[in-house]
Amino acid sequence: MTTDAPTTARTLDPDAPAAPADHAAFATFALILGGFAIGTTEFVTMGLLPEIADGVQVTIPEAGHAISAYAIGVVIGAPLIAAFGARLPRRGLLVTLMALFALGNAATALTSTYGGLIVARLLTGLPHGAFFGIASLVAVDMVRRGQGGRAVSRVMLGIPFANVVGVPAATWLGQNLGWRTTFAIVAVIGVVTAALVFASVPRTRGDLEATVMRELRAFHNVQVWLTLLVGAVGFGGMFAMYSYIAPLLRNVTGVGESAVPLFLLVYGVGAVIGTVMSGRLLEWSLIKTLVISLLGTGALLAVLTVTAHSPIPAALTIFAIALTVSWLVVALQVRLMIVAGEARGLGAASNHASLNIANALGAWLGGVVIAQGHGWIAPIWVGVGLSIGGALILALSLWLRRREQRSLTSGD
Repeated sequence: MTTDAPTTARTLDPDAPAAPADHAAFATFALILGGFAIGTTEFVTMGLLPEIADGVQVTIPEAGHAISAYAIGVVIGAPLIAAFGARLPRRGLLVTLMALFALGNAATALTSTYGGLIVARLLTGLPHGAFFGIASLVAVDMVRRGQGGRAVSRVMLGIPFANVVGVPAATWLGQNLGWRTTFAIVAVIGVVTAALVFASVPRTRGDLEATVMRELRAFHNVQVWLTLLVGAVGFGGMFAMYSYIAPLLRNVTGVGESAVPLFLLVYGVGAVIGTVMSGRLLEWSLIKTLVISLLGTGALLAVLTVTAHSPIPAALTIFAIALTVSWLVVALQVRLMIVAGEARGLGAASNHASLNIANALGAWLGGVVIAQGHGWIAPIWVGVGLSIGGALILALSLWLRRREQRSLTSGD
């Protein structure tokens, strides 16, 4: 039986020495840069929808399907690439994933048709989850035993950095130099990342004993499914709020359109700080971090229903929400690497498929209550419910784990 532990184990040779500090730092930078590129291309599409729609001559809602196509690519690619790539050398697999990512962004920049756009975004999403999954394993292998939580949290910094710097800059470039320029630049960053990964990540063999069936057997473990469900439901709470943050700020908080990016910057800074904090928290207690992040996010969302009516309290609450949801993302990544057993790469990659489902679920449910005329605060209450739902699923997971442990102890 696989049990949860406060830290992750080394994934290749537990007794192998950690990589030299300077070499590990260079490799970590390369992995963060890859995450930065992925986070930028994932979220910048939302900010450039009018320009993209005009470029391929469709309506804005139709162009919005490109966002869904990317998410579908993540959901499909994460488990499949992780399962089929488990035997491959990890450095080579990471380079291949970033090359595929660069190709997808280049295709996005070059396409002139709506169908081409959808296919290109689907292709771009395929390596997303697998990259983070394999990168997490590589990061853990480069540090001493007991520092796995911090290693994973560092790799995950790419996305919050993208929200703080990459997405605003890429949106500005797309609006002023054309949306195709944005995706072309992201493609170049993908190529640079592939080169840096090849130059810096230590050469390690894949798991020669791995088979596709062995990897997929991880899905026979109910703890894997429950942890994925915690992410899909619990993290959806944040997206129920965040998907409608612009109209919330303008219609409830009362700020002008030009102030909205400042609130998004506050969220992004909170996410960076929260991701850095998560490593230490996980090494303190993985389970307690999960509980605190889920219940804390739910409580803070409830507070936001009150503070949303005033700019400074709203900004402070949004900052705090960014902290707690960042803890959740990294904690889920680590727990999946543990409960998946031998299929750690598959578990870590599948986390990102789960989070993309959370994105779709939160945005959809938030849109439902708005369409029913309940106002802009209503999606936040949906977020409260989803956060609590994620906590209840986690409680079920922990109860089943304790029952199994008691059964093994008693010899049943």
